[in-house]
Parts: sequence; C-alpha cells; structure tokens
Amino acid sequence: MENFNITLEEFAQGKLLLINKPYSWTSFDVVGKIRNSFKPLKLKVGHAGTLDPLATGLLIVCTGKMTKQIDTFQAEEKEYTGTLVLGATTPSYDMETEVDETFDISQITEEDIYNATRQFTGDIQQYPPAHSAIKIDGERLYEKARRGEEVERRLRFVTISEFEITAINLPEVEFRVVCSKGTYIRSLVYDFGRALNNGAYLSKLRRTRSGNFKIEGAFEVMELVNNIRSLKVQAEEVK
Repeated sequence: MENFNITLEEFAQGKLLLINKPYSWTSFDVVGKIRNSFKPLKLKVGHAGTLDPLATGLLIVCTGKMTKQIDTFQAEEKEYTGTLVLGATTPSYDMETEVDETFDISQITEEDIYNATRQFTGDIQQYPPAHSAIKIDGERLYEKARRGEEVERRLRFVTISEFEITAINLPEVEFRVVCSKGTYIRSLVYDFGRALNNGAYLSKLRRTRSGNFKIEGAFEVMELVNNIRSLKVQAEEVK
C-alpha cells in the first residue's frame, strides 16, 4: 500500500484510489463510505468495475475529474483467485443462496479437473447469473430472481486468457483466472461443473489485479476514511 500523501485539493481535482473491498460489502457501499467521509464537501466519487458482495479484493475508486476515466479503467483485463466447490450447485452460483442440487464427485479425478480448464480459455460464451446486477428493462436481474420471477439472460462473449488450477482438495478446487471485462467468474465456475458432468459453485473470490493495478497497493476502506478525516481536521485547524 502506498503512503498516504494525498491532499484534499488533489481529491477534488481527481484521484485514482485502490481499495481492498471487504467481504459482504457492495461496491456501492465502498463508494458511499468514501463519499460520505468528505462531507460537507460535495465530491464526485465512483468505482470502475463492480465486485459482488461476497467477493473481496481490488476495487478502483475515482474522485473528481478522474471519474471521467472510469470506463477506461473498467475495460481493462482483470485477474482473480478463488475457490470453487464441486458436487453441488446454488441458484446464485455462489454462497448467497442455499444449495439446490448435489452430485456424486467420487469418479472425478485430478486429471479431469485440469483437462476441463482447456474448454474455458480463449474467446468463450457465457450466460450471466440470474442473481446479477445486469439491468433488463430498467431492473436488475437479482431483484427479479429474488422475487422468484423468470429471468431473461443473454449470452455474452468474454475472453479467458488464463485459467489455472492452483490446488485440489476435493470438494474444493482453488484457481486463478485472467479475463476480459464483463466476465462472470460465478458463471465460469457453474459451467466448469457442467463440463465435468457435475455441479460447482463459487465459495471464495478475490480480485488481485485490474489492468496494471494490483491489490498490493490497495488501501483498507476504513484506513482511507480515517486518513481523509484527519486531512479535514488539519484543514479546519489551519483556518
């Protein structure tokens, strides 16, 4: 993590911040916490690339005029590490919802698991999860899914540059993925389970890189907020 040597003026002009998003926080929670820390100053704050609430890791947050570059940052390649659980599925493809189907994994070998990754490298198609933030007719899919409504999902093309299995301790499988903008790792995990004639859901996910920005340079949310508050106190004392 970088040393905190940012001034309030620099925040107002425009700053890119690397944040380590906490587990269970939404990306909007992070943005709101940072925006509120500037009050009563009215400062524009936004993020580049949503992370699911149950995911952790690198979230790019922009302030001031830097928010104009959000689309550029959002379009960059991403890297994730995570853990999937074989032998079961959930409606959300992760741990947000309860297991709805189970499968026998006794016949799955390590070789099967390594070989299955080959189907998911290069340009592939995937459906976004029903429990996702994509909007259809002005409403997010997860809102419809939570009401039990039928959800229309459209195939999307994404690119998986690397899909590496890093550890196998069945039913858990650890992995690393390098992918394009718009890739749903939850969908990748679900499809991976189907490729093994089985089921899988995501139990852990961490974004470690976005473009050239890495998690190692990220602030903890409250660490950043406390630093901003200290700057405001110093500014008041100078007046």
